[in-house]
Amino acid sequence: MNTSVVEFVRKASTEISTHDEDLLPTLTDNLPAGMAVYVAHTPKASLDDVVRVAGKAQSLGFRAAPHIVARRLPSESALKDALTTLSDAGVEQVLLVAGDLERPVGPFASTLEVIDTGLLGNSGIKRAGVAGHPEGHKSISPESLLAALRHKQAFAARSGIEVHIVTQFGFNPEAVCTWDRHLTEHGITLPVHVGIAGPTPLPKLIKFAMQCGVGASMHSFMKNMGAMANLARLATTPDEMLLGLIRGRAAYGGSRLVQPHFYSFGGAVATATWLRAVADGSFTVDSEGRKFVVNA
Repeated sequence: MNTSVVEFVRKASTEISTHDEDLLPTLTDNLPAGMAVYVAHTPKASLDDVVRVAGKAQSLGFRAAPHIVARRLPSESALKDALTTLSDAGVEQVLLVAGDLERPVGPFASTLEVIDTGLLGNSGIKRAGVAGHPEGHKSISPESLLAALRHKQAFAARSGIEVHIVTQFGFNPEAVCTWDRHLTEHGITLPVHVGIAGPTPLPKLIKFAMQCGVGASMHSFMKNMGAMANLARLATTPDEMLLGLIRGRAAYGGSRLVQPHFYSFGGAVATATWLRAVADGSFTVDSEGRKFVVNA
């Protein structure tokens, strides 16, 4: 099991926000050169902020992957300018997400509309992540989610851009593995980078889960806060989630879950330090193979 964990984590990506810009030199001491580091477009950040921080991360040896949030794009020309600036900085990867604004600030309400401009194909972008929702989306039907993934898969085929799915974080590895099989059954062959919450205090983790609309695993728990047994059944630490996913991948030979993506929730350095220790094999798995502890 240890070897499987190390191999899986060494393929990982992680995420920072524009507020972590000053931490980038520190992160170079903990994360391997060439690791994909996503730059989130948080509510208080501008597109220019995201582009600038992505360029800095790229210059420090990371593979920057800035978020392109459709509903936060003020215009098509702003998208074009951002992609040009990113290309000039050597950035070759983006993450396309719709965003949670009720009303778009510009012409784009979805990532499909961004894709259909054709700008990505002419921008020098070689890889694009798109959103995946293993436990569904509160505002979008399962059929619409599948249709969107088919649209994005067709875009990959015609453009030559390597498209992968990046999932929301969750706490139910069995649900993720079931969704993984569901994708294959419906003809979705895109590789999946499965979202995992990095080491985060539980109260903060629950807060982010509710803000981010994490699916049934957390909502079922929140319906009955007194039933602590509900929480015990969830994988609320990164080690529990990792081990559950690895077991699920091993049980299903056709898994699309190719690597983990770690969300840091403002704890970029703590997440990077934890990732470095796990990638180095500095951890001990318990006798049941359900949890592990990083060695000091």
